[in-house]
Amino acid sequence: MKMPNRIDNSMFAPCGMNCKVCYKHLKSKKSCKGCLCSDEDKPEHCKKCSIKDCVKVKSVTYCFECEAFPCKQIKNLEKSYMKRYGVSLLKNSMTIKAEGLEAFMLKEKELWTCKACNGIISLHDSECSDCHVKRFSNA
Repeated sequence: MKMPNRIDNSMFAPCGMNCKVCYKHLKSKKSCKGCLCSDEDKPEHCKKCSIKDCVKVKSVTYCFECEAFPCKQIKNLEKSYMKRYGVSLLKNSMTIKAEGLEAFMLKEKELWTCKACNGIISLHDSECSDCHVKRFSNA
């Protein structure tokens, strides 16, 4: 899958994840439309996401808009993402809060575009969705 000219804002998940670089989005036959869209074509664990349900209950779009941010759920997810992928969902959220979603998505486009083929690099396995080159660093 090639990186689009612009990553749609609907691909930013409530938790701070860029759904465009999710391995489930990149490797599914039917591409997930992101956490903010319907559950159609989503993997089961995304359909059952308690964070996605929580923002609906609290009537916010993103976790950082909640007065309880960062809650225990977000802190646990942050710990997991930092350990497994070297990515801070808290930093992503705070960047959007400070700079806006458009600016964040422009940076994400640059960060996750394969330099060899313009494919999308998966955050979860650091592999390009097109040429399958592995990237060893998220920086």
